[in-house]
Amino acid sequence: MSSTHKNNSVDVQDFIDGQAVAPFQWLVLILCFLVTAVDGLDTAAIGFIAPALREEWQLGASALSPVLGAALVGLMLGAFIAGPLADRFGRKRVLMLSVACFGGFSLLAAFAPNVEMLALLRLLTGLGLGGAMPNAITLTSEYCPQRRRSLMVTSMFCGFTLGSALGGVVAAHLVPAFGWRSVLALGGVLPLALLPLLLWLLPESARFLVQRGADSARVAGILRRIGPLPASWDGSFSIQQGEVGQGVASPIRLILSRPLRVGTLMLWVTFFMSLMIIYMMTNWLPLLIKDTGLTLSQAAMISAMFQIGGTAGAICLGAAMDRFDPHRVLVAAYLLGAVCLFAIGQYHTHYGLLTLCVAGMGFCISGSQVGANALAAGFYPTASRATGVSWAHGVGRIGSVCGTLGGGFMLGLGLDFSSIFAVLMLPAALAATAIFLKGARATATARAASPALL
Repeated sequence: MSSTHKNNSVDVQDFIDGQAVAPFQWLVLILCFLVTAVDGLDTAAIGFIAPALREEWQLGASALSPVLGAALVGLMLGAFIAGPLADRFGRKRVLMLSVACFGGFSLLAAFAPNVEMLALLRLLTGLGLGGAMPNAITLTSEYCPQRRRSLMVTSMFCGFTLGSALGGVVAAHLVPAFGWRSVLALGGVLPLALLPLLLWLLPESARFLVQRGADSARVAGILRRIGPLPASWDGSFSIQQGEVGQGVASPIRLILSRPLRVGTLMLWVTFFMSLMIIYMMTNWLPLLIKDTGLTLSQAAMISAMFQIGGTAGAICLGAAMDRFDPHRVLVAAYLLGAVCLFAIGQYHTHYGLLTLCVAGMGFCISGSQVGANALAAGFYPTASRATGVSWAHGVGRIGSVCGTLGGGFMLGLGLDFSSIFAVLMLPAALAATAIFLKGARATATARAASPALL
């Protein structure tokens, strides 16, 4: 498709699709990668410092639970709030506000005098964390050519995994030397130090600026950093003609409108089920493995394979989604993830096979969740993209809370290792079904719009 319409107005996405990926676009990706990295570090920090915190304040499990869960609640609320704000005021503004929020409150949490104040500050930190991630995904996706969008978005999202892992390394060195407060302080200083760089180098979304009627000279200045504008350009810009939602005032109404409703609901099911499995594995897998008779070091090593497999899966599945039908790629991955979950339950006494199955489960389930981020970013129109991605994350965060609580619930019921992982096949299968139905609806819509293809 040409990057200009008949009136020689440049279509932003067509223009980006027609260019090679420029250093400017890699800069956007790297800056958003850094945001997700500090997001991951701050999200995981409380888990790494929990043992030292419990020892210093002499806390029982019931007293520590609100501190551990407060950020998850904040993440959920932040995702629901930040999306509509970003579709109204801009991706960059809300992203920077979110970074300032979680950086500032994390720094304040380092000076919390008691567990109640720490829980409140972690809740407020979570508001920023919940808003930063979806907006980083949205902004990255709007500077990606469609042919490489999935790979670039999933690669950017790997910053979250890297940041989470870095949190463990940092905690291992800082806590013995400076105490648990130093980890929260670092989690506040790093994002605050990143803010000037974001203000200086990170652009606003060109698609958002056009959609909001911004000055053409500002948009032209951004796009010229990607490639030269056509000689026939008439000085105006547009976003894809026929894009759903043109003129709809509310992005929330738009994501639930008839053309998008089924896709939105299926994405919500997918995010809920994915994050339920992921957080249950993150919180309970080491304990479950240790209870099978393996040593603590073996349990830690096997659990680490879940994160390693997830990072590899994100990149590989993102590349596959750019080459093949992304819905089919994710359906296959979720189904294979269900098989891996069943295999974990069957081979938990065999160290080598268990390690392989956990890595495979991370590759398929965690990798697919990252791929679903790219799928959501590509599904929604400019007017509601930030809201669509953020609200999918918000629903997913509800799933993460259910997963965190669900592990303890199933153990309380007396389910054995094999039964727990057999039960977890169900949410994986439901995620696959939701993606399949979304893909089927997309295919039917495309055929209805192009009857000549029938």
